[in-house]
Amino acid sequence: MAKELLWQGRTEEKVKEMDLKEFMTLIPSRQRRSLKRGHTEAQKKLLKRIDAGANNIKTHCRNMIIIPSMLGKNLRVYTGKEYFLVGITLEMLGHYLGEFAHSRKPVTHSSAGVGATRSSKAVSAR
Repeated sequence: MAKELLWQGRTEEKVKEMDLKEFMTLIPSRQRRSLKRGHTEAQKKLLKRIDAGANNIKTHCRNMIIIPSMLGKNLRVYTGKEYFLVGITLEMLGHYLGEFAHSRKPVTHSSAGVGATRSSKAVSAR
């Protein structure tokens, strides 16, 4: 038997039925204060497209807090170079969209090139 997934002791169906005020009591204070101030115009446009039932929506709103109406949707979040596909799941509630679409890649270094060090100058003339 598979274990049922819960968020704050609630099933996914109960979370989807939640209104925004009840949801705000369950998330951390930084996200709660941000939602209390209201959404920006870009965030309102995004929410309108989500409520219309569109899927695979492209957005630049990395600072959008994931709310229950977004559950089950696929959003493409802009990383500064490309749109990264993010599937919204129950564990993501209360987090920002930008947390799931990294805009930086880890630095990888290779060997030093010719002329990079003093020792590479000493090539034998044979």
